[in-house]
Amino acid sequence: MKKYLNVIAAYSIMLLLIILVGIFQSWTIALTIFNYCMISAVMTMGANIQWGYAGLINFGIMGYTALGGLAVVLVSVAPVPEAWEAGGLNMMFCILVIVGIVFSTRYVLKKIKKSKQRNYLVAAIIIGGLILIRIISGPAIESIEAVEPAKTGFLGGLGMPVLFSWIVGGIFAGGLAYVVGKIALGLRADYLAIATLLIAEIVVSVIKHEDWLARGVKNVIGLKRPVPYEVDLQGTPWFINLVEKLHAGKLNLINSVTEKQDVLKQLVIDASSVYVKLCMAGLFLSVVIALLIITQKALYSPWGRKMRAIRDNEEAASAMGKNIVKEHLLIFILGSAVVGIAGAMMVTNDGLFTPGSYRPMRYTFVIWVMVIVGGTGNNFGAILGGFFVWFLWVQAAPIALFLINLFTAHLPETNALKIHLIESAPYFRFLMIGIGLLIVMRYRPQGILPEKIIKQ
Repeated sequence: MKKYLNVIAAYSIMLLLIILVGIFQSWTIALTIFNYCMISAVMTMGANIQWGYAGLINFGIMGYTALGGLAVVLVSVAPVPEAWEAGGLNMMFCILVIVGIVFSTRYVLKKIKKSKQRNYLVAAIIIGGLILIRIISGPAIESIEAVEPAKTGFLGGLGMPVLFSWIVGGIFAGGLAYVVGKIALGLRADYLAIATLLIAEIVVSVIKHEDWLARGVKNVIGLKRPVPYEVDLQGTPWFINLVEKLHAGKLNLINSVTEKQDVLKQLVIDASSVYVKLCMAGLFLSVVIALLIITQKALYSPWGRKMRAIRDNEEAASAMGKNIVKEHLLIFILGSAVVGIAGAMMVTNDGLFTPGSYRPMRYTFVIWVMVIVGGTGNNFGAILGGFFVWFLWVQAAPIALFLINLFTAHLPETNALKIHLIESAPYFRFLMIGIGLLIVMRYRPQGILPEKIIKQ
């Protein structure tokens, strides 16, 4: 128990900060922060699996997050029959052509010895396949995107439960990681970082510009939720009665029936938002706990010790007969799949899919900062880093505004400097984050909860 005292202390402080937000701001804001902290924690666990376990640099987190979000659209959105009639079958045929190109290329590379003729044959298969795809897909895409573009203009999805899309998001991200790993894992660390970042940019660019797939930059809104909607709760008798019982003391002090109804209505509206966010928090917390248990078991298993040995000294591990490339590919797929799950969770929480919002700053480098600040190689540290950095990211502006008001309290409200500082409070976010990170890295250079090797 003593070895976990620092973990308990760190998480207690973090939880206290979120509770203080609920007390001094609102519980809706506090739960929103808590939910996004958990989504960030899942992303950091995925990145920590790759970097903390195996020393793999993956700057393509943004791409795997976007694929997770795309999975929500393709799984949960109802299909658009008119779009399928206009060109759905042609697009399915194009997918089969792509599969045919991949298997044909693999067959040629395996069965024919290395030569110029083999290279020419592979090039002919790829170029011929791409030309065929272009001929078939061009008219089909135009027909699909012309079907009520203001509302649809895409094929839609399968109309399945949205929770299933979290699994599919992990599969999508893991599938891309397999392809990327086969191509890029042989590169040196700095080249691997550049390659993964560029591939992520390609993925996001395709999603943004292929409107037939997920409406592109026109976005998909009104996605399904695994929890009730606020509007439905506000008209449900059991929920209204529950809110009325919880606030009976406050309501009994009001004599006017009309005023009491107005107050109860507002209380129901506020409570419905809190209830929905609590339900989402329960789902997200279940995922975080499940992943934490699995990753902790894996970290201190023989497999985890093998991965750390490969991370610390590849040459020695290879001399012991370990297949470095195979193990790197496996860990790369696992970490990317976890990031894909987080991407699906985030889109589910938002209720909309916005490809234009996927930028490296938010979905790659901030995630890396979370892992480094929390503690590389420590699952508890990675989760805490997700909580700490996201909390600081959201609350930096309110903290800056509080400090500005505190230090300029002696100045009149019309003072030009005070007005300028208050108007500039949102831009203090980066200053506050920078100061916070500098303090952490100065006094905890290995992270808030650094890696500890437990001998078993």
